[in-house]
Amino acid sequence: MTPYAYVVADAFTDTPFCGNPVAVFTDAKGLEATDMQRIARELNLSETTFVFPPQGSGDYYVRIFTPVNELPFAGHPTLGTAIVLGQSYTKNELVMETGMGPVPFQFQRNAEGKPSSVTMEQPIPTWSAYELEEVLLAGLGLGSSTLPVEIYRNGPRHVFVGLPGIAELSAVKPDLRVLAQLPDVAVNCFAGSGNKWRLRMFSPAYGVSEDAATGSAAGPLVLHLIRHGLAAFGQLVEIEQGVEMGKRSAMQASVFGSLDKLGPIRVSGSATIVAEAKLVRW
Repeated sequence: MTPYAYVVADAFTDTPFCGNPVAVFTDAKGLEATDMQRIARELNLSETTFVFPPQGSGDYYVRIFTPVNELPFAGHPTLGTAIVLGQSYTKNELVMETGMGPVPFQFQRNAEGKPSSVTMEQPIPTWSAYELEEVLLAGLGLGSSTLPVEIYRNGPRHVFVGLPGIAELSAVKPDLRVLAQLPDVAVNCFAGSGNKWRLRMFSPAYGVSEDAATGSAAGPLVLHLIRHGLAAFGQLVEIEQGVEMGKRSAMQASVFGSLDKLGPIRVSGSATIVAEAKLVRW
């Protein structure tokens, strides 16, 4: 069997072992979908990415797998993958082809020319009221949400539940057996004010009990806040996540345009490479 090299990067942090790790197979040619799913299940990170030559006009084609399924788009794995690719990719702009179409990235580089952070333009989400609100709140042990419980789709499906404050957010102890009844959804609880918010994400449906950094939820969260009068178009919002897990992450997100014509939606953060390894049997 052909050995496959991979890199582990902690996304949305510049501190090793904080943020959210992603395994990046930088040259996945020859792997089939069944192989990639088995590898992602074996590594058991919230996401593993596989990099291929572009199929269209982009620079790379990237497939994203959780331990249980493939995602058309996700935030922390694409951002981490961009930082890994940016070690040898010398341009300041990169287009990543995903299942949700092309995703542009722009690098910010340090004095040595290595990427220190990167900004992505996320797919524009659709949204609606969440039809399983009662089960969702029961699974979280909550009686209500500070804002309407709505679901956004930009690849993954993110539902948002607001808490009155950080203490109440940190105190949430979800019943994952109940949340596992919710199909194809990531449950995002949030609290904060102004331009500083904290997020917690639970998704047994995607094989993740709690996520340390959910980049694909950052843009929709800011849009949710804008739609309900708690943020403004063009405002830079800082989102903290993973604190309760001891894996703090930091994301920055902005939504531009208007409700009639959304976009772009930009999410920024850093990542740090913590391991390089080789898969020798699969």
